[in-house]
This record gives sequence, C-alpha cells and structure tokens, in this order.
Amino acid sequence: MEETYSIEIAGVTRELPIVQISDNLCIASFVILGDTELVSVAAPEIVKKLPNVDVLLTAEAKGIPLVFEMSKLLDMEKYIVARKSIKPYMNSPIIDEVISITTQDKQLLCLDEQDAEYIKGKRVAIIDDVISTGGSIQAMERLVESAGGIVEAKAAILAEGEAANRKDIIFLEYLPIFEKK
Repeated sequence: MEETYSIEIAGVTRELPIVQISDNLCIASFVILGDTELVSVAAPEIVKKLPNVDVLLTAEAKGIPLVFEMSKLLDMEKYIVARKSIKPYMNSPIIDEVISITTQDKQLLCLDEQDAEYIKGKRVAIIDDVISTGGSIQAMERLVESAGGIVEAKAAILAEGEAANRKDIIFLEYLPIFEKK
C-alpha cells in the first residue's frame, strides 16, 4: 500500500503520495495541474492575503493554473510566466538559474523582453504552488529586479519544511518534509 500524507486546503482534502527524491529525503507530492477544484478554492484564499499588486508572476508550469485563476479574481488583463528555457520567439531574454528540490538539477528561468518591459516599475506578486528551499522564488525575484519591477509579495499554496518559518512569504498550509530512515 502506498504511503500518503493527508492535507486540507481551504476545505478541500487531498491524499498526497509520499515520494523519495534522494537517499534520505521524501516529500509529499503536491500537483495542482488538472486539479480544478483545488485551484478554485486556493486562489481566492491567497488573493485575500496579498497586498495591492499590479501583476502576478509564476514559473512554468505548475503555477500557471493558479495565477490564471488569481489574475481573473484580481481583474488583471494578464499575468507573466517565467519560462524554463529560452524560446525561439524571445528577444533579449532575462535569464536566471535555479536548483529546485523537485528537479535537483540546474534549470533556467527566462523572461522575454516584452514581459520584462511589462513588469518594469510595477508591483509584482511572485506565485508558486509550493515554496520549499525558496530557490525558485529567489530566481524569480532576481528576474523581477532585473526587469525593474518591485517584488511586493511572495506567495504559495503550501510552505514545505523550513519554508513555513519564513516571515517573507504568504502561504495557506504547511507541508512537512519526510526523512527516510
């Protein structure tokens, strides 16, 4: 029988499979892609906690449904997605590198020149599904600053492990990290 971790987010319960990501570390796998119900209940709860912002930014791909729903609730005309590779359509992209707990490899985060121009001078909320080590959030912060934007908030549905102790992030629920014995 698969080991799971039960979590309740804004009244919705999910059983998350516990997966091993290194020799001594396991995490509860939280995937919002395709989970319309969870995104629909989490988005308004995060929006309530946000300060006034002009634009939402997330990293490709799991945060996309969340920022889409949040941008609708905030009546925003668009949101920005930091892509994980340089796309052929990108002119003069701003690039940063990150190592995330789930990928465990270096990956790029890129902003197209048009997205960077859109962010310039604006108050930005960086949104993710889960904040763990904070590497992805920090890389997105550097992208915003490089584009001339102002990071007004950093938010996620879940704060994993030590991230829950941070005072600079907004989150709905705590997600533990499991050490393998």
